[in-house]
Order: sequence, then C-alpha cells, then structure tokens
Amino acid sequence: MSKILVFGHQNPDTDAITSAITYSHLLNQLGEEAEAIALGDLNPETQFALEHFSVQAPRVLKKVAAETDRVALVDHNEFQQSAEDIREVDIHSVVDHHRIANFETASPLAYTARPVGCTQTVIYGLYQVHGVEVTKEIAGLMLSGLISDTLLLKSPTCTEEDRKLASKLAEIAGIDLEAYGLDMLRAGADVSEKSALEIADGDAKSFEMNGHSVRIGQVNVVDVNDVLKRKDDMLQVMQKETAEKGYDAFFLVVTNILTNDSEGLLVANVDLVEHFEKAFAGEIVDSQIALPGLVSRKKQIVPPLTEAFEEA
Repeated sequence: MSKILVFGHQNPDTDAITSAITYSHLLNQLGEEAEAIALGDLNPETQFALEHFSVQAPRVLKKVAAETDRVALVDHNEFQQSAEDIREVDIHSVVDHHRIANFETASPLAYTARPVGCTQTVIYGLYQVHGVEVTKEIAGLMLSGLISDTLLLKSPTCTEEDRKLASKLAEIAGIDLEAYGLDMLRAGADVSEKSALEIADGDAKSFEMNGHSVRIGQVNVVDVNDVLKRKDDMLQVMQKETAEKGYDAFFLVVTNILTNDSEGLLVANVDLVEHFEKAFAGEIVDSQIALPGLVSRKKQIVPPLTEAFEEA
C-alpha cells in the first residue's frame, strides 16, 4: 500500500504541524509507512518549536494525490481547510478537536475527536492506548502544540486534562513550562516584518455559515496596536482577498496574548454586518469591533457567529 501522508489544515499553526509530526511518528511505530507534510509555510512560532527540539520541518505540499492515495488528517476535518485535492484520495484516519462539518468519506476510517484544547492531547491518548513511548522530542512537540492552541493554558478551550498533560510533557521534555511557553508565543507575536497579507491570512480558515463563505483569521500579538496602526492596509488586503477568493466576509481577530482580549476587523457584504454585531454583542464602527475576553476562534468566535448566521 502507498505511504500515508499526514497533515494539518491550510495556513498551518503550531498544533497542525506538530500534530502531523507526532501522529506520523505513531503510525510508523505501529507498522505503517507515514510522512508528515505541511499544507503551507511554517510560522515563526512553529519554527521556534522545531528548532528548540532539533526536529526537521516537514515538506510543504498543496496537493497530495500525485504522491499517494492515502492520507491522515490532524487538527481539521473540513474539506475546504484541507489539501486542494482531498476528494481524490482515501482518508485513512482523522485525529481532531474541532467541530465536524462538510466531511464525508467513501470508505470506513478511524476517526478520533475529543473536546479538548489541542489535537496533541488526543494524540497523546493514542500513544497511551498503543503503548508507544513518548520521547523527549515528541513530548516537546506535543507541549508546543498545546501551549499554542491554549495560549499557555489560558484559553477557555483548555481543559483540566490539558493542564495535567502539559505538566507531564514539560517534565518529559525537560523544560520549564512557563518560560518556554512565553518564549514560544512571543516568537510568533512579532508582526513587524510581516506583510498585511501574512498577518490577515497567515492563520486564516474558511467556514461555511448558512450558505455564506466566512474567512476568519487570527493573529497573536503583545500589543494590538502593532496591527491596528496598519489598519487601512489590513482592510485593503482583506477586501482584495474577499473579492478574489469569493468570500462573503473576512474577519480578522487580533489577540493580545498578555491581556487575553481581542479586537476584530471586518470586511463583509453590508447585509452581513449585523450578524457579527449580534454574535459579539457590540457595534462595528469603522470596520472594527472590540472583543473583550475573547481569544479562542474555535470556542468563542465560530460558534456565536454560526448561530447568528443560522438565525438570520
């Protein structure tokens, strides 16, 4: 049988990349031939984690069918977030912690999803089930994904299971959880050298909401003004992407990792603006809305938006 290519979502974040690596390692230990790949370039935060644990970055591919007929998905399941030719291959397995949407297969598969803060928490459980050792490097990557997705255990998506696992992984990896976590998050929070497109779309995902295509990006910073001072440029590139890609709305969430508050920038068809105001109980003024206490796209952004769109 052909090699299994393992990958996370487009515009991969640290959880997507490290989960592909740790899950492919598990599959190899279980006798499969598997390789972790990425559906986009690595961000500075992820590069920091891989360099810290001396792990080679995966290859970047946009399409997979030319190399294999079997794939495994981690940290996502929605086809619009996956490989461009995902419908042309068989899905061997899925390991995820998100909602299930726009997903179907022709053949049976192994599907493992749990409502925890990070895909790595789910993968760690699979290591335990199969009795596979979690090495120092694997523990470090698992912890990096966990820190990234939970903002150092401060996100509302973080569960008690995530917190206990973080302490255990830090011990195996031989690092100080708080010090390493802050260093890693800060490595990804510097936007001074990023273009407006990299900031807006670098961690963006597309969601279908009641027949509308909604693009939601998120960028972590230590000062929201690092992005807001370039607001005109951000809105211009978001408008351009919306027109070229056929989105109905593009929403960028700018999150302060120190205060756990966010600001939202919106480009959308006029008749959709009210859905965003309803979802976040605020007013959009000059294409901007305050999002106090909101840091999680998965738990605090997508669900209320989905509900607002469905009630329209």
